[in-house]
Amino acid sequence: MNKREVARDMPPCITRRAAGVRAASIANFPSQQSRRICFHSRGSLAIPTFHVAHCPHRSRRTRPDLLSTHTIFLAAVLVACSAPETSARTPSAAAAAPTAAARGVAADSSSLLGKADQGRIRGDSSAKLWLIMVSDFQCPYCRQWHDEVFATVMRDYVSTGKVRIAYLNFPLGIHQNAMPAAEAAMCASVQGKFWEMHDAIFRTQDRWAGLPDPRPVFDSLATTVGVSPAAYRSCVESRATRPMILADEQRASVAGVRATPTFFIGSGELEGAVPLPEFRAALDKALAGTR
Repeated sequence: MNKREVARDMPPCITRRAAGVRAASIANFPSQQSRRICFHSRGSLAIPTFHVAHCPHRSRRTRPDLLSTHTIFLAAVLVACSAPETSARTPSAAAAAPTAAARGVAADSSSLLGKADQGRIRGDSSAKLWLIMVSDFQCPYCRQWHDEVFATVMRDYVSTGKVRIAYLNFPLGIHQNAMPAAEAAMCASVQGKFWEMHDAIFRTQDRWAGLPDPRPVFDSLATTVGVSPAAYRSCVESRATRPMILADEQRASVAGVRATPTFFIGSGELEGAVPLPEFRAALDKALAGTR
């Protein structure tokens, strides 16, 4: 069986080892553990390309603005912190970008999308390192990473002021309820409850993932985390945050994101349900570079 036949027979949610038919991409990992990902297949053949910060034999690519015009602050952060080492962008210009962007978001912070955008950011505004999480609420490997790694990252890095974290939506078409879940989270974000809803959605993934209509579950979760039910329902029913979610997905795709979860850590990138020791090492290495 050739490589194309192997890839064609794989389910959409695949292990990194199985998908990595290019042996070199696996050999370059410091750990040989299988990395599970939910892969966004295009066409009939699903072979992802790998781009990992600690893979020493792969060059970094310039990543364009990943976010919509509504997410001005996050967009500039990604431009500033994801510029490759060989970029001609000057340090002063990179440092100025988030500041200029913050002014744009502040002017729009009273709008529904401005509130949704601000709600998905957590951490000290003076933190020197950004962690951008590209995720799909129905992806089982995103939940795996959430269950095994997320709480520690929040406790040891975000709560201590070392790292600022933001969530970027990438609902895969192979997951029928990923978009409703993203809308539920972003509508909760409008009311400042994104991270509570984020945790609740992942925690209950087994309850709603296979339902023909998951909205009653999300409505219940939203009430539990403390949102105003009427405002939340209005947001969901009008699909008010869908343009932001679709823009997240489009820009992530253009930037080369093909699987969930994907993480941008400073100027580096990790893909898959990376185990805690390795994720911690990546954060520590990136933090060391900010000193």
